[in-house]
Order: sequence, then C-alpha cells, then structure tokens
Amino acid sequence: MARYFYKGRTARGEMVENVMEAVSEDAVASHLMNTDITPIEITPHKEAPKQVSLKRRLGLGKPKIEELILFSKQMATLFKAGIPITRALNGLALTTQNEYLKEILEYSVRQLEAGKPLSAGLSKYPDVFPGVFLSVMKVGESTGHLDNAFEQLAFYLERDKMIRDKIKEATRYPTFVIVFLVAAFVALNIFVIPTFEGVFSKMSLELPYYTQLLIATSHMFVNYWPWMLAVVAVLIVAFRQYVNSDKGRYNTDRAKFKIPYIGDILHKAVLARFCRSFALTQQSGVPLIQSLKLVSDSVGNTYVAERVNLMRTGVERGDTITNTATATGLFTPLVLQMIAVGEETGQVDEMLTKVAEFYEEEVNYEIKFLSAQIEPALILIIAVMVLILALGIFLPMWDLMGKLK
Repeated sequence: MARYFYKGRTARGEMVENVMEAVSEDAVASHLMNTDITPIEITPHKEAPKQVSLKRRLGLGKPKIEELILFSKQMATLFKAGIPITRALNGLALTTQNEYLKEILEYSVRQLEAGKPLSAGLSKYPDVFPGVFLSVMKVGESTGHLDNAFEQLAFYLERDKMIRDKIKEATRYPTFVIVFLVAAFVALNIFVIPTFEGVFSKMSLELPYYTQLLIATSHMFVNYWPWMLAVVAVLIVAFRQYVNSDKGRYNTDRAKFKIPYIGDILHKAVLARFCRSFALTQQSGVPLIQSLKLVSDSVGNTYVAERVNLMRTGVERGDTITNTATATGLFTPLVLQMIAVGEETGQVDEMLTKVAEFYEEEVNYEIKFLSAQIEPALILIIAVMVLILALGIFLPMWDLMGKLK
C-alpha cells in the first residue's frame, strides 16, 4: 500500500491533516468520508529516508520498562473513559519524553487510520514489545476488552520489573566488592610494591618466597601493562562473541544457576517469571501451544526457553503439562504439584499465579539475607590477599631488624 497526505475538514469545520496508508486516493477519500471528514486535498506522500541515529544503532533510547508500565496504565484508563483510540495515542505521543516511543505511537496511529488494529502497529517493534505483550493485546482486541488487557499487562510488567530489580540488587554487592579488590590489587602492584622493592634492593637480604612473588607480579604489571590490557581486551571481546552465539548464550544461561549463593536466587526468579507469563497468557485466553511458545521467548534465559519448548513439543503430542514439565528436570516439586492441581481443576492460571507470588516472596527474602551469606567468602578472599601482602612486605623487614639487633 502507498502512503497519502490528506487535508480535510470535520463536521465542525476544523482543519485536519495527516498521512495514512491506503491502496488508492479513492480509498483515502472513502475512509475520510466514513469518519465525517470532508477531504480537501489528497496527494501521494513522499518522505526522505529517515536517518537512524547512532544512539538507536547502539540499541539505546528504547523505552524503559517503567515507561511501558506507564503507557499500559494510561491506555487502560483512557479506554475505560471512552476516549477514541487514535485520540488517546495522539495525546500520549504529544506528552511522552521518549522519542522512540513517540515514533511508535505515531506509526500506530497511521496504522489505525489505515484500518489496521493497534497490535499491528506495535508488532513492528519487537525489540520494545515482547510476544506476550502483543498476544494479550490481540486477545483484548478480539474480545473488545482492551482496557482489561492493558491492566493485565501493566500488572505483569510491574511484577517483572520487581524481579529484575531484585536480581540487580542481588548481584550489585558482590560485583562492587570484586571490582574494588581488582582495582586495589592493580594499584598495589603499580604504586606500592615498587617502593618497597627499592628499599629491599639496598639490603643484603635473601628475600622470602612471598616477597619474590610480589616483586615478580609487580614487574609484570609495570613492564608489560600494555600487553596485559591488550590481552584483557581480547578476552572481553572473545567472551562477548561467545555469549552472543547460540551455544555460548545457552551455556552461559545454564551456568548462571550454578553460581554459589546467587544461582538459586536466579533460578527462582526465572521460575517466577515463567509462572507469571504463563498465567497471564492463560488468563487472556491464548491457546496453550501458543502460550508456551510466547513464554519461552519471554523468560529471558535460553536454557529455560529450551526446556519450555520441550514442554510445548510434548503437549503437541498429546501429553499433559505436568508430565512434560517433569521431564524437563527444570521445575521444583512445588511448581509441578501446583500445575497438576491446576490441570485437574481447570485453573492452571490461578495455580501458576500463586506459585509466581510464592517465588517472588522467596527471592525477596533471600536477597535480604544475601549479604550475610556471601560476606564470609568475600572476607576470606580479602584476608588471603592481605596475608600474602603482609608476609611479602613484613618478613624482610623482620629479618633486617633481627640482623640489626
């Protein structure tokens, strides 16, 4: 379809102009007349290719999850108030501060004016709106309850944001400590140990093993730091390429669950997201097979996604959800029991919602006590570093004091 620019007047005499997609100018005129707009001018619309900014090329500037939550709540409120959808989207496009979201809303308005549903406009941006989001919207459009669909999506996104924030909170403290230790180790080797080496070189002492180790490490940092930076950069690039590959992403996502202290929290968080997403699609009336496909794309872990796809294959062959979930070896007995009860009573969505709430509370509880659990290991690492440094520096000084006496 081509794009046409039009001008027209409403029944009240107000001038309106916009761009819409249609098969011909006659189709544009017919659409305008059906909406009580008298066309004045209809011409083919030609626009220069839009330059994609560097910010967009780098994947920056996308609407944050907070903005999607606000968008969903606003749409639910506007629908309940009886505001026409195009007017609602135009109003949100004028008030939003995110240029990317503004572009999405303006494009969706053009799609609506061309006779397409709202989900068709949003589906062009899969990097912003996941499959679960679009599927719930499509169900809301087919049933005429878009307000309820947006309310469900707002609640789902809020819970998902809470889990993401908890995961960040769980990894922030150990990450900060490890980065600080690495920075302190580099600073000691570059600035501190060379000073003591100058003192020890003036003494006719046989340096102990720990001191020789510290001096050798310091020489490596001082004399070969460009090569060390180059090696670190190559390793980072190689790791990123490996993680971005299908096999690397799968192995990395699987290994996350084996990290001491944190792995169990990540596992429960992913299970909570799975249960919440699955419950949302079932509440919205999405078919079971399609629900499993959408959930596998939304859990944010390729290893879990592969397990969920195995469930989908089993269900397609006629097996029950409980049996297929048990065969994956991914889910805890609690999840399996709740799924079994849900299948027997026909309330899988309610059971999964309860499981999601339980795991969200578990994640919240374990993160509160994560510092108490992980501090002994971090203290042990710091103690070993301090011990090596103390032995390497103070042993020669004690030998010198013994000779002086």
